[in-house]
Amino acid sequence: MEDFIGRRKQISILEKCKEDSKSHFIAVYGRRRVGKTYLIRHFFDNQFTFYATGLANADLNTHLITMHAQLLEYEGTDNNLPVPKSWMAVFTRLIRLLESSTDRKKIIFLDELPWMDTKRSGFLTALEYFWNSWASARNDILLIVCGSAASWMINKLLNAKGGLHNRLTRSIRLEPFNLYEVELFLKNRNYHIDRYQIVQLYMVFGGIPYYLEMIDTQLSITQNIEALCFADKRGMHSEYDILFRSLFDNPERHMSIVEVLANSKAGLSRNDIIKKTGLPKAGSTTQLLQELELSNFIRSYRQYGKKSRETTYQLIDNYTLFYHRFLKLKTISSNYWITTINTPTYYNWAGYAFEIVALQHVEQLKNKLGITGVQTSISSFQNQHTQIDLIIDRQDRVINLVEIKFSIDAFEINKTYDEILRTKISEFIAHTNTKKAVWLTLVSTYGLKNNKYAGQVQSTIELDDLFEKT
Repeated sequence: MEDFIGRRKQISILEKCKEDSKSHFIAVYGRRRVGKTYLIRHFFDNQFTFYATGLANADLNTHLITMHAQLLEYEGTDNNLPVPKSWMAVFTRLIRLLESSTDRKKIIFLDELPWMDTKRSGFLTALEYFWNSWASARNDILLIVCGSAASWMINKLLNAKGGLHNRLTRSIRLEPFNLYEVELFLKNRNYHIDRYQIVQLYMVFGGIPYYLEMIDTQLSITQNIEALCFADKRGMHSEYDILFRSLFDNPERHMSIVEVLANSKAGLSRNDIIKKTGLPKAGSTTQLLQELELSNFIRSYRQYGKKSRETTYQLIDNYTLFYHRFLKLKTISSNYWITTINTPTYYNWAGYAFEIVALQHVEQLKNKLGITGVQTSISSFQNQHTQIDLIIDRQDRVINLVEIKFSIDAFEINKTYDEILRTKISEFIAHTNTKKAVWLTLVSTYGLKNNKYAGQVQSTIELDDLFEKT
């Protein structure tokens, strides 16, 4: 596994389950294109006692035929068994296959599991039978299921209420690469660019391995973004619709939430989202928000000093923000991205996008501040006078108010911005009545320019700090 980038925690879980003296039922879930199937195949080197994958938009009969073919392949015999007539028959035959296997640990990988569960197919009942009545009683079964359809994975497995309730022994949520991992990924492809360019790439595509694989190593970052996003509308234009339709049932509701959040930098409360989208004030909307958060499209956080029920939701998926700011435009001219760089439109997006990158690397921020061992809580603050995007409230009686700025040089605080910062600090202290020390922290690409206004910044975090391995 030495050549495998990242995924240390996930690999550790798989290793422990593989060596454990009991059976395990593991669900791997996460955003489409994030590398779920690759992780499992790579870790087990494709050495499965049985492997099968669901087919998109296939009916029950087609699934039964393909499962029959897979069973024949692993059975290794020229038997004359007919195609199973039900999922119960499939799993009964799978049990016979596993009972005849000499593998010390019998590893079953069912990929794209949600696609197997077609309407009125009886799939879930058969899966419950397989695990509850047979596999869970043994000590040599490792059942791994995977799927991009977040709605199904969350509601039918993670939050299952039927026969599979609390049956998962492990769940693995696969998240996008961080900047450290993206840099390793690009170096492995012999694409050598500086960290400023890597961050520009990250602000558009995030840490999604599939998108990074699309990069042409003979082109610059600007040329790649132009080619992938603007030169061909069949490329990243169509990805947005495909992405949401593959993840969620009735994705229009999820997309409506994302759209209103894309236009609200500070995020919105649940009630504000309901007002702007017209979604019902019911548990179904809470479920949509949960599905979006577990798929890494949004984050939930609290406003400092407010009760937890007043949760704020903010868009943090890099590509989704980029789509709403640029790709959804009806008319885009040739060389659009190249001519947009260094315009106010670009810098307006870049400022927001860089804030998202910083929020995705809070552990690196804490590491730079030397507080990895200190208990902290993350929040934001907003009133009618000011807004603070990131607050790190520390158990050691210090609060870091974090300002995040994207620039091509060392950031310079002028007289006007100095007054803004002083107002932010005074408003925060007056509104919260905090007795803790309030320290101003600046996150910027190339640090802080030293002038007469720089003194009120207690700590500076630069681009390189976001690339630290944690």
